[in-house]
Amino acid sequence: MGLGGCIILIAVGAILTFATDWHMKGVDLTVVGVILMAVGLIGTATFSGIARRRRVVMPPTPVVEEEPRHHHVDGYTDGYGV
Repeated sequence: MGLGGCIILIAVGAILTFATDWHMKGVDLTVVGVILMAVGLIGTATFSGIARRRRVVMPPTPVVEEEPRHHHVDGYTDGYGV
């Protein structure tokens, strides 16, 4: 589950906890909402911890400068043979 799924769990849990007044027999929607929010928060913390470990700082690559090549064209050698 990614970060988006965790945020959706938190949002659905908050809606069930704070924005509904439904009454289902045998199910307390407030408790279900709190559980969903808790799972979403745990998932967000886990995801951010894993994502932080994946970030590896690479040292900068050294720049290698080549010396310019001088081509000598004298009419007898054109580079296709010696």
